[in-house]
Amino acid sequence: MSTHSPTPVYVLGVGLTKFIKPRNQVDYTELGYEAGIKALLDARLTYESIDAGIACYCYGDSTCGQRVFYQFGLSSIPIYNVNNNCSTGSTGLNLARTMIRGGERECVMVVGFEKMFPGSLQSFFKDRTSPTGRIGEMMAETRGVTNAPGAAQMFGNAGKEYMEKYGATPTDLAEIARLNHKHSSQNPYSQFRDTYTLNEILASPSIFPPLTKLQCCPTSDGGAAAILVSQRFLDARPYLKSRAVLVAGQCLATDSPAVYDGSAMNLVGYDMTKRAVQVALKEAGVSAGDIKVCELHDCFSANELITIDALGLCEPGKAHEMVRSGDITYGGKCVINPSGGLISKGHPLGATGIAQCAELVWQLRGWTGKRFVEGVSVALQHNLGLGGAAVVSVYKRADGRKAERVDEEVVRRESGVGYNPAVEARGFTREQADGVRSKGASVDWALADTERKVLARF
Repeated sequence: MSTHSPTPVYVLGVGLTKFIKPRNQVDYTELGYEAGIKALLDARLTYESIDAGIACYCYGDSTCGQRVFYQFGLSSIPIYNVNNNCSTGSTGLNLARTMIRGGERECVMVVGFEKMFPGSLQSFFKDRTSPTGRIGEMMAETRGVTNAPGAAQMFGNAGKEYMEKYGATPTDLAEIARLNHKHSSQNPYSQFRDTYTLNEILASPSIFPPLTKLQCCPTSDGGAAAILVSQRFLDARPYLKSRAVLVAGQCLATDSPAVYDGSAMNLVGYDMTKRAVQVALKEAGVSAGDIKVCELHDCFSANELITIDALGLCEPGKAHEMVRSGDITYGGKCVINPSGGLISKGHPLGATGIAQCAELVWQLRGWTGKRFVEGVSVALQHNLGLGGAAVVSVYKRADGRKAERVDEEVVRRESGVGYNPAVEARGFTREQADGVRSKGASVDWALADTERKVLARF
């Protein structure tokens, strides 16, 4: 085992595209390019500083990552393509942090993108064993199978188990969805920004009881990017420290034998989430009680319910009581999914985990305007993929202080794009993009017409 002392790792820059309905209107090359340029501008770096690239996506051929990264420059750096189901984006962040902590890299760019299909998730390969097949078979053995979408059945059954054990109700699940839609109304990147009453959510079409349509995340097209750096890299650029956010703790966990113990909750990651958060919080030197803001994987309202419990944000079996008391929104103990979460913001698989990271970075910088959560010094992120992987990350301000709301005029001066990207989903100019793309290794042939298409949307 290496005796190397791990270096602290920071998120220095983030960038997002709007999350949109999958209608074949935007290609993955555009999504990755837009998010990546924004992250470079936010970090105030040029592509020459990047010494490794990580591309995160689930729906695409091999080397989509190179196709995206080559648009920034053909600098011969290693580029890794990551696919880890719905936790793909956070897996990319974990890989970048592992590289930097081990001293192999100083500055790693992670770009997640997804161009999806309308409707529920489907498997493409019908001629080989499904990696989640045994999970589905266990569900059939323990809870039965209907013709509802498979993921809705799995997470809906987990919600049912929590209700059976602890007394939660369908109304508690609907309230979770109501709050996520409400939070999303303040997020310009969200796929959906409408708000709903509790009765409207309960009355929306049933997908798999107790889940209704407005409690289920949509499929989405979207991109997100983050740039992670070492302590040494940051120390050499002290003028960037005010925007850096420390990844204070992180754990990528996979399933234990509990996944097949017959529990519907463990079947969808409750147990591995518990283990991941314990490791991440211990590394960061904080407790769940210190968390005032959290972005968690609410693919369905039922998963938010059981994840509140798994993360230790409530007493065991009391997640629904936390919901009922208003403790998962503004004015409560912990604001969960201020971005709107997957339910309303959207869920482009490869980008989701990085988008969660971006929201928490902006929160800790104090840039989030009406979404700002008061009194935050530490933030928690949870991203889950069936099959399985749970990634939990803990973020802190580099200066160790609580976040304070920053004046909009100050943010516009500091942002690198001339506006506040946390509250405005705008773009960039050709001149700005040219200023951060590689000076010596850019090739127009690799960029093709991507930039023209991206700029046209702005």
